[in-house]
Amino acid sequence: MTERPVPPRPGSGALKARLAEILRVDHAGELAAVAIYRGQRAVFGQAAGHERIAGQLEDMQGHEAVHLARFEALLNERKVRPTALAPLWRLAGFALGAGTALMGDKAAHACTEAVETVIEEHYASQVAELSDREPELAGELGRFRAEELAHRDLALAEGARGAPAYGLLAAVIRTGCRAAIRISEKL
Repeated sequence: MTERPVPPRPGSGALKARLAEILRVDHAGELAAVAIYRGQRAVFGQAAGHERIAGQLEDMQGHEAVHLARFEALLNERKVRPTALAPLWRLAGFALGAGTALMGDKAAHACTEAVETVIEEHYASQVAELSDREPELAGELGRFRAEELAHRDLALAEGARGAPAYGLLAAVIRTGCRAAIRISEKL
């Protein structure tokens, strides 16, 4: 399910309001992504035999941390408040990460695949929406999207679809991500 770009809103201040929603939700998503990888690393980081996945998770968390820092700077530059639900997204992200890691390597990768699939669709929609009105921001989002796709592709290559109850697990995670996106735009 690919998101369709939001059409421009009429009225004075409409673009500023829409940009605030975009920055707020993207910041929330990157904050949650860092928390997911922290949760997964908390499980795999000290577990013998999991050095490879722990290293992969550390690399992906590093990418997400760069994205998060950029969105924090953009929120400050444009005087946009972050989502009021940031503490909840940190907790939920960590719990999702730790929970899927406790289910095993493939489930952790299934989590990454599910989350990154939704996020790359979300970024693609935003890039399409902003390419004419905010080309510099659209370019940044395009670069972030490429990194999210690389995370998804790594997860697939590592056997994400071989996770126990993959279909159900991925569907629940994707649904949760989509709901969090809608909520975080507004709150």
